[in-house]
Amino acid sequence: MLDYWLLGLAMMLVIEGIMPFALPELWRETFRKLVALSDGQLRFVGFGSMLSGLLLLYWIN
Repeated sequence: MLDYWLLGLAMMLVIEGIMPFALPELWRETFRKLVALSDGQLRFVGFGSMLSGLLLLYWIN
C-alpha cells in the first residue's frame, strides 16, 4: 500500500515539474496570475483539481 502512495507522489512530482522545466517563462506568468486570484477563486481551482483527480482515480479503477 505504501508503494502505491510513493508511486503516486513520484508521479505527481514528475508531472508538476514538466511545465517549469519545459516552459519556465509561461509557468512563471501562470503562477503570477494564480497569486492574483481571490481566495474563493483559488478554492474553486483547488476543488476542481481534487474533483478531477478523484474522477481520474475512479476511471482508472
